[in-house]
Amino acid sequence: MTAIRLSSRAASHANHRFMTTPAPLPVSPSSATLHYGDGEFAVLRPGAYVTCAVSGVPIPLAALRYWSVERQEAYASPLEFMTAARDA
Repeated sequence: MTAIRLSSRAASHANHRFMTTPAPLPVSPSSATLHYGDGEFAVLRPGAYVTCAVSGVPIPLAALRYWSVERQEAYASPLEFMTAARDA
């Protein structure tokens, strides 16, 4: 009897075939509510975006990089962050 040897890539693919991927959580097309922490945020109410506190521009959660922990506000870019810091 001849043994069949799979390449590591083929073996990996064969194993993934039987794994299940959890369904993504439903995301509302409305605004999310977040709690902003140091270097991370927690989603309190799911949604697709948050609104910039300075410009009012919607910011998709995947693109959110700037916020204030003290003021619990999101900003679309460093410019809006600096404007808010100056005006505070």
